[in-house]
Amino acid sequence: EFPASATDWLRKQFGTHQQLLADNQQLRQKNLLLQGDMLRFQSLEEENSRLRMQLGATLKVGERVTLAELVGINLTPYKQQVTLSKGSTSSIYRGQAVINASGIMGQVIQATPFRSTVLLITDSLHSIPVRILRSGLLTIAHGTGHIDRLELPYLPDSANVRVGDLLVTSGLGGRYPPDYPVARITEVPAAGAPGSVVATPMANLSQNRQVMLVWNID
Repeated sequence: EFPASATDWLRKQFGTHQQLLADNQQLRQKNLLLQGDMLRFQSLEEENSRLRMQLGATLKVGERVTLAELVGINLTPYKQQVTLSKGSTSSIYRGQAVINASGIMGQVIQATPFRSTVLLITDSLHSIPVRILRSGLLTIAHGTGHIDRLELPYLPDSANVRVGDLLVTSGLGGRYPPDYPVARITEVPAAGAPGSVVATPMANLSQNRQVMLVWNID
């Protein structure tokens, strides 16, 4: 027979071994959870970096953004709005500018705790101060109720406007930060002909799943 001291020693060793196995299992589980969290974090970081790279130099130093997802779309001639996955609990606020990787989408008009509603720049009630990048001319782009069409009704006949000109935010009015892409001019009426200058939004307003909400440096 083993002496009592040897039996106790074996019992302690077995208990220690079992405890080590249990601790090791817990550590493996925690490690798996941490790896999962890291993968999700890396995915978010990569998506954020991709969006920023696609946006190019339009994000200014000192501006910060919050990512959100499109969870609802309402596109009719009378209402051009989308719903986002974040709201006031994420510090989203009414009047905040919303962009995607290609340019301006619109502004927040309502924020509940977990959702926010965005009025798109193409809504017939929306107007946005813009600057023609090539010439520096300031004007207003109006929504038309059509997802692919803005109009510039206040340009004089003598305005230096060409098809292909890029419109960017002017920063006037304080709603949108300056120099973000808005639209590209696609139609210019002949001299003396009726009709407004027409522009097509740079942002794909109905299909981009992820968007960014922008804070100014102020």
